[in-house]
Amino acid sequence: MSSGYTCLRCLKGSLTGSLSRKGSQKNTTLKRWITTSYKPLTTSIRQSTEQLKRRPASGLSYQGQYAKNEPVEIPTPGGLASTPIPDLEGRPLLQPNNLFHSFSNSPSPEIRRRAAFMKQHAYCPHPSHHQTRLPSAPDDPEARKVSGNASLPPAHVKFECPDCSIPVSCSEEHWADDYEAHLEICDTLREINEDDHDLRSGRFFPEFEYPGPQIEEALVNMMNWDTYLYSREFRAINEARSMRQATRLLTYPITIGSVLHELSPYNIRRGGRLTTEGLKSLSALRYTLHPPRSGAGLDIKGLRPNPPPVRIFILGARAESSLPREVWVQLSHIFPRATFHLIFIGPESMANRDSEFPLPERTPGNPFGAIVEDRISHQIKISTFVEYYHTLHTAGLFHPYDPYFDCFMLYHPGLGHPASSHEWEETLPQLLETKVPIICTGYTDWDMQRDRKWVDEKMRGEYDLLMEPGENRFRSLRWDLNDLDPSDISCGNWGVWAFRGKRYETTRKDVE
Repeated sequence: MSSGYTCLRCLKGSLTGSLSRKGSQKNTTLKRWITTSYKPLTTSIRQSTEQLKRRPASGLSYQGQYAKNEPVEIPTPGGLASTPIPDLEGRPLLQPNNLFHSFSNSPSPEIRRRAAFMKQHAYCPHPSHHQTRLPSAPDDPEARKVSGNASLPPAHVKFECPDCSIPVSCSEEHWADDYEAHLEICDTLREINEDDHDLRSGRFFPEFEYPGPQIEEALVNMMNWDTYLYSREFRAINEARSMRQATRLLTYPITIGSVLHELSPYNIRRGGRLTTEGLKSLSALRYTLHPPRSGAGLDIKGLRPNPPPVRIFILGARAESSLPREVWVQLSHIFPRATFHLIFIGPESMANRDSEFPLPERTPGNPFGAIVEDRISHQIKISTFVEYYHTLHTAGLFHPYDPYFDCFMLYHPGLGHPASSHEWEETLPQLLETKVPIICTGYTDWDMQRDRKWVDEKMRGEYDLLMEPGENRFRSLRWDLNDLDPSDISCGNWGVWAFRGKRYETTRKDVE
């Protein structure tokens, strides 16, 4: 006896072919509803029981097991689903005690491709080779390659250190001869190796689950990572590796919040690094971010005018523009009464966002092809401009600027770096012209001091220092590796400092 029914949803999908498939999940909906023959209930139950008995255990105790097609979770609302669900077929499952692998023989194809890239582009740091570029820092390995002692031509890295399993030298002889210099970063490289494999291990990441809003009476402690995570009621993170993975993403929004918050760890006390001019600028923003209660309600009597959102211009945006939107929503939870408009600006602001291409057409209503995300949260809106800031500034797109509602954020801008400083020469005077705070971060102390020196050389006497350069309390605890130079390691937002255009106070003198 054949059954003669089909659900309308499946029938419509079978006719139009529009049933979506996420990842590698099989389309079992049609098979579930379109039946071809009648089967007794007892027979179905018996077959299901036999299938459960034959089903392999889900233990992951041995190496070489691969993840099957896991069920796809319910999709998040539009605007939060910023990253596609990865294909889980054939992905190796790695245990916490099995995360150390050679880059060249890694179970992850992505890491193997990364090792091949390093062997093709990175050079051996041994001082017997000729220089391949000018040194960018005093501790740069290229600075050790003195012209009088260097006799060998540059050679690409091929040999992997047995302690960190990352290609670091052209041969075993050079690795052994330069072992003392390599030993300074070998433990950190091994930590990077394990962290990269942990991200591709296939495990569940509870540290990437973020809490929602909380009551205003529960104040947020912004002294350090531990107090922040505890006061924001994050799930307890008991492992150092999970802490490194969590802070790698949260460092971007929390760095801004730690500077702008009224309970900021940076102050004008001794060692607080905040200057008098910095207190003036940040007090204006804090007045907007922490408004007094206005008595607003849901009825007619509770209607109150709402202030405009605080605009945070993130210039030279790269990786921060592709962060999951749930990460940026954490910024709004720190300021429950304020609204934000994050504006990513830069030619690389759409990096790692291939799913959003092609870009919108440039029309009279959208002359610069902005991508607007306004359904993320009722407190936050994100716009992206694939354009240089000086072009938008000249066009007057964001005028006027208000020190109570505007702020600039530059993540690792490389203001004084030889390869990128020319891109900021036209932008810097325009930033100082706005008279609003400009917050900058750096990979290292040398990176920040180089940026400040470049700003001082270009605009000496035309800017005020708001916060002294120093270590960021909410820096990323995870170290990153430069694939073009394995001996170059850094962590995101290691340091933070701030400045703005000089404001001249006029005084009136009565003439007798």
